[in-house]
Amino acid sequence: MDTLKLIALDEEDLQILSAHLQDSVLKVDDVEYLAAEKKLVLGVNRFVWEQAVDGKRRRTFERRRTALLFDRVRNVKATGIDRRHGDDILSLLAIHFIVSDSPSGIVELTFAANKALRLEVEAIEAQLTDLGPAWETTFKPEHEI
Repeated sequence: MDTLKLIALDEEDLQILSAHLQDSVLKVDDVEYLAAEKKLVLGVNRFVWEQAVDGKRRRTFERRRTALLFDRVRNVKATGIDRRHGDDILSLLAIHFIVSDSPSGIVELTFAANKALRLEVEAIEAQLTDLGPAWETTFKPEHEI
């Protein structure tokens, strides 16, 4: 499977990134805010949903190491995330945009266990880039509806 490289410049694009990143896992130490550069970088292990939902019955699935970059970030606030516990695991559920003074607003990354990152952004500008080969997993995330 080809690697993904996606860019989000509006709310609709961000929803597409969110769908591809749902159930990504990362350590707290894999989150880096570069305040001087107005960037937030996350290194995640992305579940490859585009293969898992292809209609084929599967016994194995894939994950890929993926970089997620947000530009034009003015500020970052965390809820339920303690930087002193760098090995704690975060499981990404969704990414949403809350408009404040268009095009600026809040990009909210919602994680399991009531954890979140809220990015105050000048505008939506995000990139998803797969970094290397996939590895096999037998676990497919499932959610109650």
